[in-house]
Amino acid sequence: MSGSYPAGVERIRGVDVARGLAVLGMMSAHVGVIGPDLWSTDGWLGIVDGRSSALFAVLAGLSIALLSGGPVAPDGAAVRRVRVRVLVRGAVLLLLGTVLTALGTPIAVILPSYGVLFALALPALRLPPAVLVTLAAAVAVGGPAICFPLVAALTAAGDPPTGLLELLIAGYYPAVIWMAYVLAGLAVGRSDLRSGRLRGRLLATGVALAVVGYGGGVLGTALAAGQPAGVLAFLSVEPHADSTVEVTGNIGVALVVLVVCLWVADRWPRTVAPIAATGALALTAYCTHIVVIAVLGPQVVREPRVGVHVAFLVVTVLLATLWRRLLGRGPLERGLHEVSTRVAAMVTDGPPSGPGGGPHPGPVGGVAPPRPAGAPAPDQGQTSSRVQPSGERR
Repeated sequence: MSGSYPAGVERIRGVDVARGLAVLGMMSAHVGVIGPDLWSTDGWLGIVDGRSSALFAVLAGLSIALLSGGPVAPDGAAVRRVRVRVLVRGAVLLLLGTVLTALGTPIAVILPSYGVLFALALPALRLPPAVLVTLAAAVAVGGPAICFPLVAALTAAGDPPTGLLELLIAGYYPAVIWMAYVLAGLAVGRSDLRSGRLRGRLLATGVALAVVGYGGGVLGTALAAGQPAGVLAFLSVEPHADSTVEVTGNIGVALVVLVVCLWVADRWPRTVAPIAATGALALTAYCTHIVVIAVLGPQVVREPRVGVHVAFLVVTVLLATLWRRLLGRGPLERGLHEVSTRVAAMVTDGPPSGPGGGPHPGPVGGVAPPRPAGAPAPDQGQTSSRVQPSGERR
């Protein structure tokens, strides 16, 4: 394993495991055989649709928190350095997402939206967990109330949102709504993930949010039967509905998955090592699978087969495990770290993290004892996407 950890920081394997599950879930949403009925024999896999990308977004916020000090919010010169690193990472993800989108696959690439979300997260870097939770709730409630009618009005006027405005309020990942996921992840990352008591609270909170979100949406939809589509949109819990109830339920599921991964990784680290390796190379794995889909053709998504789906998952896990053991950080993760660290050093006149700007192992880390003042933080940042609607599937 190449590289070394910054002083005072150790990796939390459970975060890698959660990210690995999100990567594999995203692939399953794209190339898996998913029936229309969630509870049918070929529909159960639909549970990954929407929830995998929401988990990625929550982990993105968690990653930004870990990049900026974990439980200890940055201050002084460290704030400027971290802000530059986060902003540069967002810009790189935006550029990379533009390239992947240009491949023309039937996948809605999330990386451009991630770039916007990283930039929007900058003002929240120093906020305490309680404030972050409050903001996440406000965004989850207010985001749909702003985006839905605004998009409808612009579309009705013959001027549907495009470009940056689309990334902010429309598209598949409207940042004004998806910031709720990032803020929730930031709040979690500003806490001590080693604490058993905290994990218990996160688990209970996650279950409650899932029940209230999904249950409230189903009940509300039933009670509002016959109402206009604009009203029902605020109550929908369909994948990527981006309603308040769906966002609430998705955050709940993300918290439950994270806590379970933390516990399982603590008890059976070797068993989950391949999934953790996949999570550590999540950006590389995500981009590679988009390229592979582009090479194989859109029928891989339009006409999914079980054999192809299994091949995607098995090959991804095997290659990620092999790369992780032999070479450490993934190639795209390494590049993202190097670029953001060196640019931050040039802009702030601070030294790059590690000897000569060298990396520590992997794109996902955790915080053990709080970092000494001025010590560099581990790099983070990751991706997700979903299938665009088509005649065959979404």
